Amino acid sequence: MEKKTLNKSLHKANVAKNDDFYTQLTDIEKELGHYKEHFKDKIVFLNCDDPEESNFWKYFVLNFKFLGLKKLIATHFETKKPSYKLEKTNGNTIKTPLKQNGDFRSPECIEILKKADIVVTNPPFSLFREYVAQLIEYNKKFLIIANQNALTNKDTFELIKKNKIWLGIDNGGTKWFKVPKHYDITTESRKKTENGEKFFSMGTIVWLTNLDNKKRHENLILYKKYNPKDYPRYKNYNAINIDATKDIPMDDINIDKVSDIPIDYKEVMGVPLTFLDKYNPEQFEIIGQTHSGDKSPEVESLRKDQEHRHRGIIEGEDKEKYVRILIKNKKV
Repeated sequence: MEKKTLNKSLHKANVAKNDDFYTQLTDIEKELGHYKEHFKDKIVFLNCDDPEESNFWKYFVLNFKFLGLKKLIATHFETKKPSYKLEKTNGNTIKTPLKQNGDFRSPECIEILKKADIVVTNPPFSLFREYVAQLIEYNKKFLIIANQNALTNKDTFELIKKNKIWLGIDNGGTKWFKVPKHYDITTESRKKTENGEKFFSMGTIVWLTNLDNKKRHENLILYKKYNPKDYPRYKNYNAINIDATKDIPMDDINIDKVSDIPIDYKEVMGVPLTFLDKYNPEQFEIIGQTHSGDKSPEVESLRKDQEHRHRGIIEGEDKEKYVRILIKNKKV
């Protein structure tokens, strides 16, 4: 990376520091418990984790022998003081000063990344696209926290479509994250204080990974049959809409209509983003998404109205639906 480009990138880390959301140990335990077989004899890298705060570090230290880890490494970004690297093996835990500031994109951290087997962390949401791109560039296995809305960005969605990455196990619901005391939370219902610590809740959090798990091979149970009345068509896409009666707020993953997918329909359907939590690539094919940024040949062939290239609009209505995932049922 050229020096000018690196300086520009590292400057953005000041923004990333506002992404200090510390994942609770209970949420980490719920998810990590499904991947034991992946960690034996592996080097795990937590490249956005201050061991003094990180429950990811705590989890892997507590389960180091149980998981059979070869090595655990953590680095984190610092704005005002030198950062450091912490390494744990079966013997000692060694703390080493870093020459740079611990930004995951710094040459120093990239060299550590190259030698790691699996990356596990809660990355800065403001740098999410760049973060995932780096993991893919260096061909790393990973299990990370993500905001559900980030799944629709062009690059991330393309990876999901090609089955190179997918959702983890414990998605949806409300997760509470510890945040710095200076963090401004305007919505009263989304903040709380416990033992002097400040917490912020988010209901659009998912796990994103390329580690295989049992859930992604489970078939979604379907029971409804297709009829035109319950499944209206879009006027700007050649596809039917699944949740015709009630749209889905992006911040409420629990209101889920993906089970309304008709068992006997073989053409293209538009389903809510929450479908990705139930997606089995052996049962369904992802065609694309109702998004102006999706210019793939598969989606272009479905567009009926080039003037309205963005989200789907139901025939007879003017209001755009939220982004829909366009799918086909392979089993029909």
